[in-house]
Amino acid sequence: MKLKVLPPTLRKNNRYLALDIKVKSVISKDDLVNIVWNGCIRFFGENGTGNFSLWVMKFYELEKTDEYNHYQAILRCQREYVDEVRASLALIYKHNRKDISVSTIGLSGTIKACQKFIEK
Repeated sequence: MKLKVLPPTLRKNNRYLALDIKVKSVISKDDLVNIVWNGCIRFFGENGTGNFSLWVMKFYELEKTDEYNHYQAILRCQREYVDEVRASLALIYKHNRKDISVSTIGLSGTIKACQKFIEK
């Protein structure tokens, strides 16, 4: 028996955030996942963060300088919690005792449209 697919009206609505990350150490996609989740848990707790449905879709390494490493990423979250996610990302300032800056540079309803905000 074939499983039925949820119709679009019953699916969760997602939004995609384009993130700009500057950090003084080298990070990977897994590190970014930990940074985002820990930042959201610190600000909203586990119960609130569980509703966000966070997922790092894409991760780009742009440039490395002596002062910092520059990355960009696309983060998926639920439409109802975009403001909460942006607030918790703005409060992230340290990772492994190194300075980090996470800012939102764009918001979109699809990954393809969100990639327009990413420098390549």
